[in-house]
Amino acid sequence: MANYVMVYSGGSIPETEAEQQAVMTAWMGWYGRLGAAVVDGGNPFGPSASVASDGAVSQGAPSALTGYTIVTADSLDAATAHATTCPVLESGGRVDVYETFQIM
Repeated sequence: MANYVMVYSGGSIPETEAEQQAVMTAWMGWYGRLGAAVVDGGNPFGPSASVASDGAVSQGAPSALTGYTIVTADSLDAATAHATTCPVLESGGRVDVYETFQIM
């Protein structure tokens, strides 16, 4: 078993309270279906900055990531299968899945 980071980009922000509740219900249902595979439910991202190799700082990271979740799975394929049902996809977002490695 390894840990995998799912990073989200895109998607839309619900405008009404009813839409917000529906989105939260979808996310909570997804986390429930993933069960013990969820290592860290993650959080959405807010404002960002980017630091270049020359030390230059710019506001708004170019990756436009919007949040993350960490799961455990037997393989990258299994983690990616979890991502195919992520609620961010319903609002036009994308999920990128990365395996993480323990260094220490």
